[in-house]
Amino acid sequence: MTTRLRRSVTTLAATVVLVAGGAVSASAEQAPVTPDTSAVRAALQRVLDSGAPGAFAVIRDHRDPGLDRSLAIGKADLDGTPMNADWRFRVGSNSKMFTSVLVMRLAEQGRIDLDKPLRNYLPEGTLPEGWPLTARQAMEHRAGVYDHTNSLLEQSGEETTDAFEKRIRNNVYEPKDLVALSVKRGLQYTPGGAYSYSNTGYVLMGMAVEHLTGRPYAELLREQILEPLKLRQTSFTVPEKGIAGPRITGYLTNDDRSKPLLDSTEQTASWIWSAGGVVSSASDLDRFLTALLAGGSGGLVSDESLRQMASVLPTNTAKISYGLGLREITLSCGKVLGHGGIVQGYQTQSFATPDGKRTVVLFANASNNGAVTQSLTNTLEPAFCSTTAASPAPQRSLTGKKRGSHNVPAVEDTRI
Repeated sequence: MTTRLRRSVTTLAATVVLVAGGAVSASAEQAPVTPDTSAVRAALQRVLDSGAPGAFAVIRDHRDPGLDRSLAIGKADLDGTPMNADWRFRVGSNSKMFTSVLVMRLAEQGRIDLDKPLRNYLPEGTLPEGWPLTARQAMEHRAGVYDHTNSLLEQSGEETTDAFEKRIRNNVYEPKDLVALSVKRGLQYTPGGAYSYSNTGYVLMGMAVEHLTGRPYAELLREQILEPLKLRQTSFTVPEKGIAGPRITGYLTNDDRSKPLLDSTEQTASWIWSAGGVVSSASDLDRFLTALLAGGSGGLVSDESLRQMASVLPTNTAKISYGLGLREITLSCGKVLGHGGIVQGYQTQSFATPDGKRTVVLFANASNNGAVTQSLTNTLEPAFCSTTAASPAPQRSLTGKKRGSHNVPAVEDTRI
């Protein structure tokens, strides 16, 4: 597998698999869309106006590098350092894409059946004997598992400076203890019967990966994804608190808005573990997404695994659907695949056209601020959709349909 993976990465730019199922491929005849640079910059300015010190957008077009754009505005820290789109940051729930890849690779080897009870693939006693939820349901956020982060942060949707200092910044949690916080709340609904975003599902998947292989999550991540793809700015160092190398400072908006932003860069991230503990960069997220959406040619997962990951179901939010670790957002000009992530001080949106030919990574260094979240999410529209190109048949691909007023709904996982 390793040899195949390394060989595939070198040929990735030349071979892109078109994805069936939840993803709809762009036609090879369609010309790439020129990013609306002025609109992207204006959208980023709204992120700053909402309270973030800085923000950036990195757009990569793998058909025409002349369409690449990198726009950074504002500050990387409150000392006045200019924002730098090449630096490292916490990616939050973008980590779920990495965890899903590790799971799908095990499924390809026949070591986990996504449709059998997940408790069969976990350490004994992790889940109650009567819980029938499957790995697929956990990855789709349809397992009925209570989100343990609500207990740590006291209530759903709360991401406060008080809770951060009490239970997040310095505390070190074992994954089994995070799951126990969820289990004691009981199943929230019959597995498969509803959609409810739950980080605990992805902690369970990380535990399954470790149990089935007998190896640490961080080690598997490094050997199966980071090293083959040469993602040199990506790491999983939980529970170490710092971010090595050039990095962007993250700021948690104070509960009392009259008080200064709180530097939340240093934190163990153990409370979110395999659901949100990865540190990366825009260039590495671009490389990862491009490889993932190339299916077998990218070397991470097979074509069939990608088809399953991209086969999305509706969520509770309009224009948002979810597969196996991949979120689908419908823009005015078509659909994009990827994920978002919010973890104290950091917000990231990483998406690509379904064929992986264009990626967009958006970032802001502030959280606990819904206006920042909405403004950053809205930046996806001008980054993917041109205001000047001719309009093709609607909703077939990212091809330049004229936008008009089009806000992208902020998804339900507004904390992480």
